[in-house]
Amino acid sequence: MASSTDRMLQSRLGIKLDAGAWCVIGKIPKPPSDVHAGAGDGSLRPAFIRPLRVLTLVLTSPFVLILGLLLLLASGEEVLKKWLATGEERERLRAEELDAKRRDASIVELGLNQTFDGNWSGAAGQFLLRWYGHSSHHQRFVALSEGRILLAAPPKRVSFRAESRMKVVAEIPADKAVLEDLLPQYENNKLRLHFKDGSWIVLTTEEMRSAIHKHLLRHPVNHETESTEP
Repeated sequence: MASSTDRMLQSRLGIKLDAGAWCVIGKIPKPPSDVHAGAGDGSLRPAFIRPLRVLTLVLTSPFVLILGLLLLLASGEEVLKKWLATGEERERLRAEELDAKRRDASIVELGLNQTFDGNWSGAAGQFLLRWYGHSSHHQRFVALSEGRILLAAPPKRVSFRAESRMKVVAEIPADKAVLEDLLPQYENNKLRLHFKDGSWIVLTTEEMRSAIHKHLLRHPVNHETESTEP
């Protein structure tokens, strides 16, 4: 079933979505000054939260405290559940913890804890230099549409109603890059935007095993690049 964001994008932009998910990237490392200048000296970080948003966060701080208390209680409940668990349940919990450790180790091994491959001259590095030039918003709604990869966002950072203000800020043809889930065996929130020259950018989805992850499980990509080393 299509999400509200999917339906809104399809209606506003007139595109058919195969799958989509909100994503963020890691901190962009400082590039060489000449490389940065050659790319237009664009911003390497999202815009700051507007003062009105900061005021809203302050005014709602009691609710944040209540939420924190609820999370603390939930954490205590999890500890109690483990303590009261049967032998079979404890074995399942140990297996889940071991699975999570293996997933986290694989993330590091594959370089998915990095923002990109580190080559500023590559397609990924050049694309990354213009990331916040396309939009100063901190998130991107990444969508697969008829073979293309679309990145949508509000033109500027907003605190509310991001979905209703979105527009496509970048489009990558199918023959230029693909989205990959390198850890399909695990529930994870990492995707790799892998360009044809072998360079890549890591995207972190808002939710674990997003709609894009599920789509890639059903439709694995077959993409040859010059290099697949992280």
